[in-house]
Amino acid sequence: MEQGRLQRCGALKTRYSPVFEYMFIFSKGCPKSFNPLKDRKNKHAGKTIRKTKRLACGATKKGKSYTSLEYGQRFNIWEVNPQRQRGENVHPAPFPLPLAQDHITSWSNEGDAVFDPFLGSGTTGVAAKNLDRNFIGIEKVEEYYDMAKERISH
Repeated sequence: MEQGRLQRCGALKTRYSPVFEYMFIFSKGCPKSFNPLKDRKNKHAGKTIRKTKRLACGATKKGKSYTSLEYGQRFNIWEVNPQRQRGENVHPAPFPLPLAQDHITSWSNEGDAVFDPFLGSGTTGVAAKNLDRNFIGIEKVEEYYDMAKERISH
């Protein structure tokens, strides 16, 4: 094969395999809720951390000390396994329930409304129901809407 020319098509023949997806959180103005997930194991758990402050003259001054907690706030890349479905009437790209639940927990409180403009198989609706949130979903494909409605109602 000549350099710069592709002979066969296919996702992995024409580009690198994606290893992450973006998640968008939209709000009117500044988000009203942020409940950070603190499930990242801290390798310094239980250790006393002694802080120092750098003064304008270059010298250092002792600051407050604290004991490091067992778990820290999650970073912005989350590892979540893809959702697998079996059967005849399944959505081609089901959303993992833990991912929906973690986002809903992070960005809303009980009783808040969650909106999903791409309802698909209804995973966000199931997660909202599990977490005592109100839910609004939109889906243009009637087959998927019926699937989501059935799934959310159980």
